[in-house]
Amino acid sequence: MRTFVLHVITGRRPTVLNLTRDCASFVADEGDGLLSIFVPHATAGVAILELGAGSDDDLLLALESVLPRGSDWSHRHGARGHGRDHVLPAFIAPSIVVPVVAGILTLGAWQSIALVDTNTDNPEREVRLSFIAG
Repeated sequence: MRTFVLHVITGRRPTVLNLTRDCASFVADEGDGLLSIFVPHATAGVAILELGAGSDDDLLLALESVLPRGSDWSHRHGARGHGRDHVLPAFIAPSIVVPVVAGILTLGAWQSIALVDTNTDNPEREVRLSFIAG
């Protein structure tokens, strides 16, 4: 197994950050196997979805609809509504696995790998990439 940690800045607004190029670069010299993408944070997740063409904005709007920041969350430290950020990983998992064939991610034509971060209190994130040879 080979592992690398990406350090990313997500900013002070909810964001969907494209990780596909970083993931593809990480596995480019590998053969067949699995790429695990893991976010070791209680307020972020990773997802596979189409990015651009408004899909990332649509995801953030959907999350705001399901997990509204202004609600009366029990978890109250941090910025107003921060409790919803701690519920996010139940909807957007903190890890995914992508098959790799001959050093190429086997994503569909419109699929991308994204970090989803709604936490406006912590703009610095780590993403752990682990390649497991097959």
